[in-house]
Amino acid sequence: MEKRVFDGSINYIQIMDENGNVDENLRPKELTDGIILQMYKYMSLTRALDAKMLSLQRQGRAATYGPSLGEEAAQVGSAMAMGPKDFFVPNFRQHGTYITRGMPLDALILYWKGYEEGIMPARKINAIPYIVPVSTQLLHAVGLAYSQLYQNTGASVITFVGDGGTSEGNFYESMNFAGILKAPVAIIIENNQWAISEPRSRQTVAPTLAQKAIAAGIPGVQVDGNDVLAVYKVVRDALTNAKNGPTLIECITYRMSMHTTADDPTKYRPDADVEKWKPRDPILRVGNYLRKKALWDDSKQSAMEEEHRQTIDAAVEKAEQFKKDPKSMFENIYATMPAMLKEEEDAAVSAQFWMQKNDGE
Repeated sequence: MEKRVFDGSINYIQIMDENGNVDENLRPKELTDGIILQMYKYMSLTRALDAKMLSLQRQGRAATYGPSLGEEAAQVGSAMAMGPKDFFVPNFRQHGTYITRGMPLDALILYWKGYEEGIMPARKINAIPYIVPVSTQLLHAVGLAYSQLYQNTGASVITFVGDGGTSEGNFYESMNFAGILKAPVAIIIENNQWAISEPRSRQTVAPTLAQKAIAAGIPGVQVDGNDVLAVYKVVRDALTNAKNGPTLIECITYRMSMHTTADDPTKYRPDADVEKWKPRDPILRVGNYLRKKALWDDSKQSAMEEEHRQTIDAAVEKAEQFKKDPKSMFENIYATMPAMLKEEEDAAVSAQFWMQKNDGE
């Protein structure tokens, strides 16, 4: 006997095209023009901060940084879909999600200057710190989501992973456990086409990354990741249905900048590929929409850019006034500090004291 036992398919969703035209049949009713304008401002602020952080890193005033240029819609759209009780678990590129959820800019800047104190306000917006190891954040996200289910809080979790992270065992294990436990989590793949220097084509021969959900028995959907309206819709739908279990969302986007400031994409990526994606810019298309609706013009654009510049400059100034405490490197490591580590702490505190004393003299 032979019979078909399973059929699977993946839907692709786009609401706003590259020219700013909107499919009103798919547009969520709550997405008024006012909210779309707010999305535009969040995405623009994210990009402005991105440019500033790149400049600070090149000047030696910030540590290694992962730009989010071109991926603002995936991040802002996801954040806007979250409820006040929901949590998010990032990798190292979700600056737009933090900003949209209300993370102070000076705190983000301080973190990327190398100080863990900068990420402490994340707890106030139901977020955990940036996670750099590839795809380990998915395990945290599923565990956090299951804890919300167990405690019956009604909260859900969103988490992010790059296309490269889908090749890690953690990705498959997280989906499998999320499905079994019916954890209320949306796993969002930012498919930006590159895992450092490895192209999407060398990660998998599967036509979509979203179809990997099928093997875990959970819903999967692919969305235009440069369409902030579509991202909002699929994430909102996933969180609405989270009481029934997880969803895997693949956002098709593009990493317009380098992987991190330690990377040089010109060594492995042809400029023609970047140029091909520029017309699909997520901010450009929302700007086109707003201009067609007579809600935006050059003067408003200039005013917004100046406001963002002043806000970011003030945040940089505040972050650079931070007084470092060497003890912070030694806290929260052991319940009882070993003698060897205590000696290192005392030496660091002493060195800091004499440096400050000499500066004063």
